[in-house]
Amino acid sequence: MTDDWDDWEQGERRVAALPDDALSAEALSRPRALPQPGQILARGVCRHLLGHGFVTVEEFVPAPGLRVDVMGLGPKGELWIIECKSSRADFTADRKWQGYLEYCDRYFWAVDDAFPLDLLPEDTGVIVADGYDAEIVTMAPEAKLSGARRKVMLQKFARHAALRWHKARDPAISLSS
Repeated sequence: MTDDWDDWEQGERRVAALPDDALSAEALSRPRALPQPGQILARGVCRHLLGHGFVTVEEFVPAPGLRVDVMGLGPKGELWIIECKSSRADFTADRKWQGYLEYCDRYFWAVDDAFPLDLLPEDTGVIVADGYDAEIVTMAPEAKLSGARRKVMLQKFARHAALRWHKARDPAISLSS
């Protein structure tokens, strides 16, 4: 009896079966849900940060009970959190944002050009965005992470990105984070 590695070397590749209709014309032509306003802002933010050498992930969980809209990893290893707020009500309903500060080097709010900027806390950064690009209006103050926290966050970032890639490659697969 051979083990799985021997089977792999001999060209036998075992994959989970896709549902029969997963790649059907009907399944592929189903309309996708329209993005929410915060997701549109996140897209512009991610595009802008990519232009500055950052890579990003969306809906990142730094700790149980917390989920940030965008986490950016910069070319020098810096970690930024960006929360996207599409309205005054969206901003005032956010009661967890201060809990995010211990998981990043810089913290930003991303809003559209109609958002009342005077609502945003002064000790945070501000990014004005739309679905296509963004601009950093106020640079967030830096509060460097400890080495141990940075290591944990980088590992979580890498795992999150890899799981998203697997899901994009094979939408029928069931993954746990």
